[in-house]
Amino acid sequence: MHSFIYLASQSPRRQELLRQLGVHFEMLAPAPGEETESIEIPLPHEKAYDYVQRVTLAKSKAALQRWHKSGLEWAPILCADTTVSIPNSADAEILGKPTDAVDAARILNLLSAQVHEVLTAVAITVTPQAAPLAFVQVSKVQFSAVSPDQINHYIASGEPFGKAGAYGIQGLGGAFIPSIEGSYSGIMGLPLYETAQLLKRAQVTCI
Repeated sequence: MHSFIYLASQSPRRQELLRQLGVHFEMLAPAPGEETESIEIPLPHEKAYDYVQRVTLAKSKAALQRWHKSGLEWAPILCADTTVSIPNSADAEILGKPTDAVDAARILNLLSAQVHEVLTAVAITVTPQAAPLAFVQVSKVQFSAVSPDQINHYIASGEPFGKAGAYGIQGLGGAFIPSIEGSYSGIMGLPLYETAQLLKRAQVTCI
């Protein structure tokens, strides 16, 4: 059994959720100057499911290379990525993190009064030689109709930035969500049940 893992994500929400599972982890975040943003650029006509899976596996590969250069002892490496999608919408197949306030408003207007999907891919590299164990969890989320004033006030709070779909269900954005079908923690960025099953397969000690 492994007593800890490496987390190749700087998301404070994923750190919080791993602690909730009782998992001990060390950070294996990108080094300063390491190119990571290009991985997250969608390919032409790429579907959200394929996108989030591809990005997570690419992050896993980059994290393994980072470990090889680090001189650290081995432990499984966990990577994850989350995206938001209004499936089969030309404007909203993949809704990532907003680039600025204008982009955040665009995304929130697209989500207003719509059902959208939140897709979170998780991958664990169990040994340096093996392909990662991975899955994609999909939740459906009903978004309420939001007015321009509500959108402007929400953007002014700063919460939309750094979050796929420009909202955080665990924060102020939860006031816009009347119902979900799926995993609340998956919408936050790490589905607890599925991740716990994957950690067990990787022989990692957790709750």
